[in-house]
Amino acid sequence: MGNNAWNDKNKFIWLLSVLLLVAFLVTSGISYKVAHDSLSQQIESNTLPLTSDNIYSEIQQDLLRPIFISSLMAQDTFVRDWTLSHEQEPEKLIRYLKEIQEKYDTVTSFFVSEKSRNYYHSTGILKQIQDVEPDDAWYFRVRSLPESEHYEVNIDADTADRSKTTVFVNYKVFDFEGKFIGVTGVGLAVEKVKSLIELYQKRYNRRVFFTDRQGNVTLHGDEYDGADSLQTSLGLENLSTRILTSPSAAFSYQRNGKTVYLNSRLVPEFKWYLIVEQEDAPQERELLNTFWGNLALSLMVTLGILFISNMTLGRYQRKLEVMASTDKLTGAANRQVFDGYFRQALDKAKLTQSPISILLLDIDHFKKVNDSYGHGIGDLVLKTMTNMLRGALQQQDILCRWGGEEFLILLPGMDLTRAAELAEQIRELIFQREIKVNGLHISITVSIGVAEHQAQEPAEDLIKRADLALYQAKEAGRNQVVLNHS
Repeated sequence: MGNNAWNDKNKFIWLLSVLLLVAFLVTSGISYKVAHDSLSQQIESNTLPLTSDNIYSEIQQDLLRPIFISSLMAQDTFVRDWTLSHEQEPEKLIRYLKEIQEKYDTVTSFFVSEKSRNYYHSTGILKQIQDVEPDDAWYFRVRSLPESEHYEVNIDADTADRSKTTVFVNYKVFDFEGKFIGVTGVGLAVEKVKSLIELYQKRYNRRVFFTDRQGNVTLHGDEYDGADSLQTSLGLENLSTRILTSPSAAFSYQRNGKTVYLNSRLVPEFKWYLIVEQEDAPQERELLNTFWGNLALSLMVTLGILFISNMTLGRYQRKLEVMASTDKLTGAANRQVFDGYFRQALDKAKLTQSPISILLLDIDHFKKVNDSYGHGIGDLVLKTMTNMLRGALQQQDILCRWGGEEFLILLPGMDLTRAAELAEQIRELIFQREIKVNGLHISITVSIGVAEHQAQEPAEDLIKRADLALYQAKEAGRNQVVLNHS
């Protein structure tokens, strides 16, 4: 999002305004049929897509949260370190899973180790995954996902309670060298998701449901009376292929003698399609019968809707831009936007023949801070830490919260030597600084891995080298800066 999205929104509003005004002027002198067709076009091209956009924006907040949580768990240094340490003291991981479940209000949280095949749950070790057990097929399916796919969304019975159906986000976990070491994730109760769908249907007076990439209906409200797939839905047999091969589409079709308007949109994080339908309401006849007398009022209402739509779209757009690029707790950039910043810096570096380096920084023993003072104090320490890092950086440097207590700093125009000097300054600054939070005096240290970008090196490889250096710094006793020269 950015200027292009803002310009596209303005173009859409202006184009919609012109189309509606022209349509009302033309239909004032023509027959009922033209008026009815115009209203149908409004529903199909304007009202329903706008409703779909609003629902999609709410899904970004309500349903994509488990994916974000699972991603954080998969990248958590504690989880990977604990697994690589031969899974000693399982109660630590179980306590971690319980904290995740309580903090984010999920119905379950889990981790399955590739080495031991133990299924760790917030209540304990539930079982060992077996390749001959049908109920465990999900694990081997996730393990065999393509390299480009790091997670799947799956609806299945909860291993901890077989009577409950849960929407699982299963996320692959890799060690610091990119080797697969297990699967972690959280679950969201199907009943909760259904209640969200019911809320959307009541709020917008539309039928809302989800399908997978094959057209199978995956989630719907309790009042859903349609078929189990798009291919077997009455009136949609010939449209299902077009829906499933397009990221977004708008159609109308006949069902039981009524016109149904359908808007579909792919939710890429879930790999599901959001389907929003609206039937041709009987009240439209009354509306058209009084259309001529209410022309002036209709124009005023239309302008009001456009004004409100403009405000609503702008608010959602700004909110989504902040959500997509900024870490909510610290205000630093989040890891989702790092690739964009990195590409910009790399393009500039090629033009100016200048270097690029990164620092991967992790707060030492941060879990002790949370355990000793609580997560609230831990969050305040992270905020203070972010402010300290900002003060040590230049305007062109990019600070990203990489996950948990881990930060990544992108340093355009800085070679390995200068980056190492800056890393040492940051390490010393934090080591010497005593953080005062709510009357508490907390001393922390950091370990830092440093790497300089090499010719034709992908961002992932650069980060892995910095991550390896960070791991070496921790292994060497923490509160150190380690360089990766390779």
